[in-house]
Amino acid sequence: MRKSRLSKDKQLRLIEHFVAGTTARCAADLVGVNVKTAAYYFHRLREIIAEEESCEGMDFGEFEVDESYFGGKRKGKRGRGAAGKVPVFGILKRGGKVYTQVIPDAKGKTLLPIIQERIQPDSVVYSDCWYGYNVLDVSAFKHFRINHSKLFADSHNHINGIENFWNQAKRHMRKFNGIPTKHFSLFLKECEWRFNNSNPRSQFKQLKQWVRRYMG
Repeated sequence: MRKSRLSKDKQLRLIEHFVAGTTARCAADLVGVNVKTAAYYFHRLREIIAEEESCEGMDFGEFEVDESYFGGKRKGKRGRGAAGKVPVFGILKRGGKVYTQVIPDAKGKTLLPIIQERIQPDSVVYSDCWYGYNVLDVSAFKHFRINHSKLFADSHNHINGIENFWNQAKRHMRKFNGIPTKHFSLFLKECEWRFNNSNPRSQFKQLKQWVRRYMG
């Protein structure tokens, strides 16, 4: 990434507004820069975040997996309701971080390679009863299901953590009144980063370090 022409002071103020969840249009007005300048700077921040978030490797422990659908106006059951929406898969390590990825569909042949890449064998994996997770029953993982039609959670057997992330991510994205499909993955990684680093002070410090490394 090429070096930014913005002054250090304006860059820091834009980073502050980004951490606060301010839209680029509002941040531009408050900082005193062109709207396109603020939008492009925010875009570069999301590119940096996506690059850093992708560096996480395989892990061992207890995990929750789930898929969700973003955008679009058509409603319906999972699978059929995907029309006009972006399907996303998520893996949450209990007591740890969440990982997300845009997917073409929620079939087992699509989900299993992602799970195998991020989770070590013999780990415990919790899911709902979506048929795409049937592949986990004959895999190297210890697989437990939660039936939402009967109960929401059964003691330790639940996926409340990853569902909480979906709620947070959708709430954050709604403020942008529509996100271009080609940039959706960057906004998704931003939500992932915010969830994994929930302290604003820590977020600001981390972004400053990354900006120096990529755009210093």
